[in-house]
Amino acid sequence: MELQWQVHPGSGPHLLLVHGFLTGPAQWQPNLEALASVCTPVTVKLWGHAGAPSPERPEAYGAEHYVEQFEGLRSHLGVATWFLLGYSLGASLTLRYALDHPDRVTGHLFTNSTSALADAAQMLAWQQSAAESAARIMEGGLQAMERIPVHPRHARKLPSEIYQSLTAEARLHDPAGIANTLLHTSPAASVRSRVAKNTRPALLICGERERRFRPHRQWVAERMPNLEITDLAAGHAMNMERPEAFNSAVLSFVDRWRTS
Repeated sequence: MELQWQVHPGSGPHLLLVHGFLTGPAQWQPNLEALASVCTPVTVKLWGHAGAPSPERPEAYGAEHYVEQFEGLRSHLGVATWFLLGYSLGASLTLRYALDHPDRVTGHLFTNSTSALADAAQMLAWQQSAAESAARIMEGGLQAMERIPVHPRHARKLPSEIYQSLTAEARLHDPAGIANTLLHTSPAASVRSRVAKNTRPALLICGERERRFRPHRQWVAERMPNLEITDLAAGHAMNMERPEAFNSAVLSFVDRWRTS
């Protein structure tokens, strides 16, 4: 079983876009047209999200397996190197890819991701709550997923068009895939112990209004080599809340490093 992916119109190097937990490719709707001026966007669907399949094997949901899937996609596309952009949980996966395959990465970008930078106490808390959370989803299905605070249905401050697209995709989520994500992806997603080994140009686009991420922003700023940070006056969903500022940050980074 392979991840579902789509290459979008664009000019320039490929950019892999990986969405977050309980979202899907629709979250990039405000960004694709602008990004196409400097790169060729490639979107994927995480297992069980937005109509994507849900493997039965727990190992398929591991971060290492996602990295293998991304590397297989790069090879299939026939590109020697590419850019990466991960959002939230997706950032934990693209960061891991960049650390595992630096020779395949021209540069990588990521957004606020507590899962990627979680410390030991946060990881333990997620591990302890994962089974109960997954059981609620398997029993309650879509309604149980809608009660999760990060579900798109709660993002009513987003522009109407993107809100409608996100909630339409969310109705396609598979409870089995989402439950397995909670069990086998999120609790072991952190790359906190590895970020000091980063060797590729990196950009954190930070939604500075997300208070719980502020300690992580400060921590990674002090410890991750080759990292730039662009702060936006936005929350967790900065690419949808402030698309023009977000797009500008991505365009500047990709344009600078694609010719370096």
